[in-house]
Amino acid sequence: MHEFSLIKDLIHKITTIAREQHASKVIGVTVKLGALSHISPEHFREHFIHASHGTISEGAQLNIEAQTDITDPQSQEVLIQNIEVVD
Repeated sequence: MHEFSLIKDLIHKITTIAREQHASKVIGVTVKLGALSHISPEHFREHFIHASHGTISEGAQLNIEAQTDITDPQSQEVLIQNIEVVD
């Protein structure tokens, strides 16, 4: 259940950023998964595909950078690194 809430919030942030840019479609998203974020890239991808259905992000290419450094200050975070949009 934690993953669903996390991804739902992420989709909301992506949608907000895309609308601020007057984009019609999100075509790519790059996220960084901290080493201690407790979600695997495969599980994250599955949840993203499901949560983005019917949104401006549906069908976007998802690039996931999985970090391994547990001492990184952001090791518990899931961070948006980049969003690619079309007008």
